[in-house]
Amino acid sequence: MVAQKSTGTKKASTAATKTYVTLIPSLSAGSVPTKDQILVPETLLKKRKSQEKERAEKAAERDTRKKESKTKRETIFKRAESYVKEYRDAEREKIRLHRVAKQEGSYFVPAEPKLVFVVRIKGINKIDPKKRKTLQLLRLLQINNGVFIRLTKATTEMLKIVEPFVAYGYPNLKSVRELIYKRGYAKTSQKQRIPLTDNAIIEEHLGKFGIVCMEDLIHEIYMVGPNFKAASNFLWPFKLSNPTGGFRTRKFRHFVEGGDLGNREENINALIKQMN
Repeated sequence: MVAQKSTGTKKASTAATKTYVTLIPSLSAGSVPTKDQILVPETLLKKRKSQEKERAEKAAERDTRKKESKTKRETIFKRAESYVKEYRDAEREKIRLHRVAKQEGSYFVPAEPKLVFVVRIKGINKIDPKKRKTLQLLRLLQINNGVFIRLTKATTEMLKIVEPFVAYGYPNLKSVRELIYKRGYAKTSQKQRIPLTDNAIIEEHLGKFGIVCMEDLIHEIYMVGPNFKAASNFLWPFKLSNPTGGFRTRKFRHFVEGGDLGNREENINALIKQMN
């Protein structure tokens, strides 16, 4: 009885399988069955419906994403245009003030710079704890590391402390842009170093400050905006190369004495170009 039961079960399953593909009885012999004349399992019908629904949802999501991306690109383009106009107007205003001062027989004194780029060019030899801690606060942990710093009374005093170990100056727009585009890396909340290959990375971390693209980030850094601290901390310290042609023969002397240490003012742009 047991053997007969198992055989009967096998035959029943085979018969059940065959019922899914059996043609409709009214089909005449020798004719080709159409799609509507073939029986389809209910599970397969459900699977097809779910797949069609999933495809429709993905297509709708893709269309929505395309529209949002297009709108975002237009916004970014308009912002970039406004930044270019702002930089051009500032440069023209500076030239105008120079001309007015010259016509009046006086001198035009430009505003003090707000942005400083600091590069560490000396190692750990003969460094006391105070200078070591200051370098850590400035995030200059390795040779050839560079950071953007807002120039204030506090940061000025810190730069004086670590002056024997760093070179710094006032970067121009071209230097800021090239550094961020070529050497820019983001620091995530998990302290990971990831390249800035997509504006989505910037928007994810700085979107709450209104910074959603590279041009926003460059503008915030160069103009030392209200969210400069967040933008600067978002950037991983720049890892630069040794300067092309090497440092001067008197590397560990001050810049005004023929060396490389200390404040270079606008001459820092030449060093950035050599090390970038």
